[in-house]
Amino acid sequence: MARQRWYAGKGGVPRLRTVGDIPLPSPDHDALIHILLLADDADPRHAVYQVPVVERHGVPPGSEDHLIGPNGDRAVFDAPYDPAFAAALLDAIRGDAHPTAAHQVTGSGVLTGEQSNTSIVVSTRSAGEVMVKVFRVVQHGQNPDSELQGALSAAGAGYVPHFVGALDAQWRDAGETLGEGQLAIAQEFLRGAEDAWLTARRAVDAGADFSREAFELGRATAALHATLAERLPTIEAAPAAVSDMTAIWTARLEAAIRDVPTLVQHRDDIQIAYATAATADWPRLQRIHGDLHLGQVLHATAGGAERWVFIDFEGEPLRTIDERTRPEPPLRDLAGMLRSFDYAAASSTHPEADGWARRAGDAYLAGYEDGGGRIGDHALLTAFELDKAVYEASYEARNRPSWLPIPVHAIERLTSRSLA
Repeated sequence: MARQRWYAGKGGVPRLRTVGDIPLPSPDHDALIHILLLADDADPRHAVYQVPVVERHGVPPGSEDHLIGPNGDRAVFDAPYDPAFAAALLDAIRGDAHPTAAHQVTGSGVLTGEQSNTSIVVSTRSAGEVMVKVFRVVQHGQNPDSELQGALSAAGAGYVPHFVGALDAQWRDAGETLGEGQLAIAQEFLRGAEDAWLTARRAVDAGADFSREAFELGRATAALHATLAERLPTIEAAPAAVSDMTAIWTARLEAAIRDVPTLVQHRDDIQIAYATAATADWPRLQRIHGDLHLGQVLHATAGGAERWVFIDFEGEPLRTIDERTRPEPPLRDLAGMLRSFDYAAASSTHPEADGWARRAGDAYLAGYEDGGGRIGDHALLTAFELDKAVYEASYEARNRPSWLPIPVHAIERLTSRSLA
């Protein structure tokens, strides 16, 4: 388990304890399917992991790489790679009482590249291709990926994949408290859609203007925020909420300075920017994407029409559900996308990359306002951009030191702008 990309305790040795064991009806008489829920007692965050397994007599050809080990006279496999599990999970999400998916599922395969979850593309006769996402770190409470995609899909939004459903379950957390939550969701799979990060990188590498695409992405973001505000509760940005937010900014800054000591020279300027933002006119707080960047958007084309599609509303899995479902200013999403444009440009060798990022960001904000979104006081947007860059500095220092100059240069630029 420690070698899996979705295991959060990097560098540590798991100390696992079973807190749940949920069987699924199997469409294959030889496949015994169950979902293990394992508390990692070596993790001070008390993470609980979902580990679905399939037990079979013998090792089917081609399954050797996914063999976990023996259990008596059976062999235990990592379930997402077994088509019987994909069929059973899709049945469970759809609420089918009997395992019928064996007659409907024509194939399945695990997507590569994900870190925090495992996604399986399931081909069906009746519904085309469906993507089933297995949450690897699970918590009690409604997972925002299920809640937000469900609400947007029910509203008929064309900028999210069609939502099929979620698998609800009960289990005990690491503290032995019984609760409910979601283990997996299923949604439309958009075959041929491209990760917007790749779309943007191709443009910047070619020196191609991205303003039209960024403008339309801004319009789509405004529509996303408007629908979430209509479908889910919003609240006033009371002084206590503003104070809590600025306290989070300050705490994150101090943590970043510990990771990147050279940031101390910018501490005063950053704090001035935060103090200025605290006195700005804050918009109503609402549910937002929460982790918006180019990698959370697909560029889809169907029937000659292009559209942007937002995905992955889960947020950071190791943050609590309360933290991930807290209403926030929509500007936080805008700041995340602006930082993503900056990353796309900074990771390119094209000599005009800086100008590309600036034009893309300006067009994105223009599209957001054209779509009915409100930006308001730019001092507040700058503060959210700074907070994101500060977080990035910590992340890069710990994980990709060669990328650290990207957020550090952004902090220098943003503080200069806020003081101008």
